[in-house]
Amino acid sequence: MTDLPYRDPSLSTAERVDDLMSRLSVEDKAGQLTQYFYMASFGELPVDFDFEALPPEAQSFAKQPLMVKDAIAAGKAGSALFVKDAATANILQRKAVEESPHGIPLIFGYDVIHGFRTIFPVPIAQAASWDPEAVEAGQRIAAREARAVGIHWAFAPMVDIARDPRWGRIIEGAGEDPCLGSAIAAAQVRGFQGGVKGNAIGDESILAGPKHFAGYGAAVGGRDYDDADISDSELRNVYLPPFKAAVDAGAANLMSAYMDLNGVPASANRWLLNDVLRDEWGFTGWVVSDANAIRSLETQHHAKDLTDAGARGLHAGNDMEMCMFDPAFNRLPDAVAAGLVSEEELDASVRRVLTAKVELGLFEHPYADEDAVAAVLDAAEHRDAARASAEKTLVLLRNEGAALPLDADALGSIAVIGELADSPRDTLGPWVFDHDTDEAVSILAGIKERAGDGVTVEHVPGVKVEPRHFPSMFDRMDPTTPQTPEGHDDDAELARAIELAERSDVAVVVIGQRQNQIGENASAGTLELPGRQLEQLQALVATGTPVVALVMSGRPLDLRWANEHVPAILQVWYPGTRGGEAVASALFGDVSPAGRLPITWPRHVGQVPMYHNHYRTFQPEAQGQRYWDEESTPLYPFGHGLSYAAFSYADLRTPGTVAVGETATVSVAVTNDSSVDAEDVVQLYVHQRHGTSTRPIRELKGFRRVHVPAGETVTVEFELGPDQLRYWSAVTREWVQDATVLDVWAGGSSVAELATTLEITG
Repeated sequence: MTDLPYRDPSLSTAERVDDLMSRLSVEDKAGQLTQYFYMASFGELPVDFDFEALPPEAQSFAKQPLMVKDAIAAGKAGSALFVKDAATANILQRKAVEESPHGIPLIFGYDVIHGFRTIFPVPIAQAASWDPEAVEAGQRIAAREARAVGIHWAFAPMVDIARDPRWGRIIEGAGEDPCLGSAIAAAQVRGFQGGVKGNAIGDESILAGPKHFAGYGAAVGGRDYDDADISDSELRNVYLPPFKAAVDAGAANLMSAYMDLNGVPASANRWLLNDVLRDEWGFTGWVVSDANAIRSLETQHHAKDLTDAGARGLHAGNDMEMCMFDPAFNRLPDAVAAGLVSEEELDASVRRVLTAKVELGLFEHPYADEDAVAAVLDAAEHRDAARASAEKTLVLLRNEGAALPLDADALGSIAVIGELADSPRDTLGPWVFDHDTDEAVSILAGIKERAGDGVTVEHVPGVKVEPRHFPSMFDRMDPTTPQTPEGHDDDAELARAIELAERSDVAVVVIGQRQNQIGENASAGTLELPGRQLEQLQALVATGTPVVALVMSGRPLDLRWANEHVPAILQVWYPGTRGGEAVASALFGDVSPAGRLPITWPRHVGQVPMYHNHYRTFQPEAQGQRYWDEESTPLYPFGHGLSYAAFSYADLRTPGTVAVGETATVSVAVTNDSSVDAEDVVQLYVHQRHGTSTRPIRELKGFRRVHVPAGETVTVEFELGPDQLRYWSAVTREWVQDATVLDVWAGGSSVAELATTLEITG
């Protein structure tokens, strides 16, 4: 086979792909567009296993790995996912290279969401850093570890805008804002791909696959998998910009969504996947469906049968079907024969997939180096980077009376209370599959290490964090998911927690949700703390011992009582492998928290969806009184976050006037009025007073995370030009920039008060 032109690296990619295409049957081509789950990564049964002894509903899952191997050997699979170790990857790759008719290597994809072996903070937390460079650096490490075991491509970043915290997958994205979301999306693509655009990445990088295109974050009621109904204006101005930023950053792949978007399944929406993505944006990579999404076109009553589903999925613009069993794309030869889709369309998709495989160098280097894996996965510098990343994500929500930082020299004892405090698995967060729970540093462990021998640190789990009512597939895949021990007595544990707090100098209470209470298939109908955590918090405050609340969650929770009665509240998210150390460093003042909220934090679930960039309405002065029984303002605004330092803003300057199409430089002076060196996140917002369409009351248009030494002033500059000020108008059905007057604000959150104006002339 070595004398075949498509195996000759001296030829161009196009020449190699042309030669290979000429040798493939329609059936071979359909195989290249099929990606199978390989569930044996979570436990494979031997070939001689008695499958008939299993219940009928379990037999197909048990046999699935053997079915996938047969499909690979027959050339009926072009890709596999959930392969997470080099040995397994090489076994499957040998079947493809040495046994299949044309020896075309597989491309392996995986959910590398916030780390592979080294786990970084969850994505919503990384967005809270407002530091794209740090996010990019973290994904470079994730890519290096994943590539070492033979993974070529990440099903990430998730760049869905999410305005409803009930939606579980809010944890995977960058929050509610298209400006911040676009910056984080582009940073992750650069990180995964090593800054390279397209498929020709280095051997320590992986291809990025932004998802879910598009509108998944607007699922009705925050219910995962439900449909989304989004106006053209919202789609263009809010939900699509992060995808456009990811494409502009060079993303080689993109994943289509599986919910209905405005009455058409996104995975069958040719306008979305072809007209917008390819024709308008110039995307040249390949599109993969989300899990079973092409098959589901029949389930959604969009396609007549699976043959019709395969034809519709391909015609819409999907180049590869992700599937567990019996792919609809297996029917593409029948669909071509029946005239439901043309062979030219089929060929276009196959070319995109083969081009990626050639440019990745898979024909020359199909196998992972099993001997080199350990050195990469065990790299100490990766763990150090994870800690540094976590330190950047922590958001100080409240700090009355300078309750934080704690002074270890003045403390004799610390009570650490809460199941989540001593749960390494929950510290890592969801969407991790090759983690090492034993090396994860819990919050309790981090506090003990940092407090030192002179401080007594004791822990009581307290009341249980009530588990979710409906376990998901991900729970079954993860045997490390913690469970409350049998015989746990909430009343007794609450009494123990109170007793410990009463005899301690300070009580650090970790509240929140377990990692499996958020994520895919983990939407929530309430934002209340699970179980009796609020009751416990109230009892601990009643002891009179100073209380610090650490919130471990990936969504806003109902903190109304805590915000009134707990002096210090620190949002720690799910901080990753070295998260406990990072949290301790903030508690004791080794670092000053500088994370800022990438989401608006509502007071109550009845307020959602709530977001900062809403429209002005005809009664703006009554914005806070939209409900008669509750304030209609957030508990914490978008961009909020406190510091151990004190920052002030002054001298906000614009040129006064610029013309449409020109760029204005806006500057603001940031002063650290404290004795603490710290970082601040300076944010720029605008409001357009009049124009072709109405515009939101405030829109984020720029941000900078800057270090400001104690007592010093730093001047921060932003640009406001067409890229920042144009918008898509439902009036003109196109992008416009108006001659208008802009209100301009700069400061530390979306309610910044320092303001000026900028006139845009026609």
